[in-house]
Amino acid sequence: MSAEKKEVIFKIENLKTWFPITKGAFKKVVGHVKAVDDVSLDVYKGETLGIVGESGCGKSTLGKTVMMLEKPTDGKVLYNYDGEFKDVTKFNKHETFEFRKKVQMVFQDPYSALNPQKKIYTSFEEPLKVHGIKTQEEREAAMQKVLKMVNIQPDYLMRYPHEFSGGQRQRLCIARALEVMPDVLICDEPVSALDVSIQAQVLNLMKDIQKELNLTYLFIAHDLSVVQYMSDRIVVMYLGKIVEVADSKALYDEPLHPYTKALLSAIPVPDIHNEKKRQVLEGEVPSPIRKPSGCAFHNRCPNCMEICKTVDPAMLHRGKEGHMVACHLYDDKVERES
Repeated sequence: MSAEKKEVIFKIENLKTWFPITKGAFKKVVGHVKAVDDVSLDVYKGETLGIVGESGCGKSTLGKTVMMLEKPTDGKVLYNYDGEFKDVTKFNKHETFEFRKKVQMVFQDPYSALNPQKKIYTSFEEPLKVHGIKTQEEREAAMQKVLKMVNIQPDYLMRYPHEFSGGQRQRLCIARALEVMPDVLICDEPVSALDVSIQAQVLNLMKDIQKELNLTYLFIAHDLSVVQYMSDRIVVMYLGKIVEVADSKALYDEPLHPYTKALLSAIPVPDIHNEKKRQVLEGEVPSPIRKPSGCAFHNRCPNCMEICKTVDPAMLHRGKEGHMVACHLYDDKVERES
């Protein structure tokens, strides 16, 4: 299906999330950590959009900003309300509360996502009370419905979090996020804390739930094999910016950006006789406080040109449909000048 025929559920426009750096007793702002820096992106209904990059690239902050857990510095996050796009960054308290029914988040660490002092029943019941399900019968029916989806016995509700394994806790966190029947799940490294065998179970479960409920996933991860398995499209981030967006197969078969190529070369090959050539990046990751001029990747890029040091590359359509890259190597005008 072409991009024109897909229904957009989120439009992210020029989004910035900067964290102020203060100094002195009067907390004078002396700089900013530019965690998300001018990100524009469409998210299509029913897809899994993978977001990858090194630690500190801003992918988790992007997810939290879309969820409005972090306040954006600038830009828009437009959500599709039955064909009408509304900017959630301008919502008041009541509108944000209603928005949370449509967009939920699954966090990285299942051990800290559940209150250790409360039984699972209490942790599951509170969100339903808050969102207006008044009778105990309705709440218990909703709890049993989502527990069935994640293959957890209903009588486990009376246990405490420490009585569950890591995989069971993460399935409980997924179930709790599904209680209000959201349209979008933002998954922030949902399997990184789990064993590999358990990861596979949780990922397959998430795929089944997505089909059953027609969910949209924003799937944030650093494990490129996991992202390849889960995602329909993939966004590659570097130092707060998007450097490449592509269909999952196209990105892995024909990566364009030098940073993407280096990331993919790091994926281990399960064959001792097939030695993979690594593209090892030299140099240090620049500080998000003092970003270099031009392309932020130029000090580590093996293909760096003079223009890369001064001019920030724009996103260009290259390769197959929907494949976009921010790199001067693919700018025809630059190629003619060089």
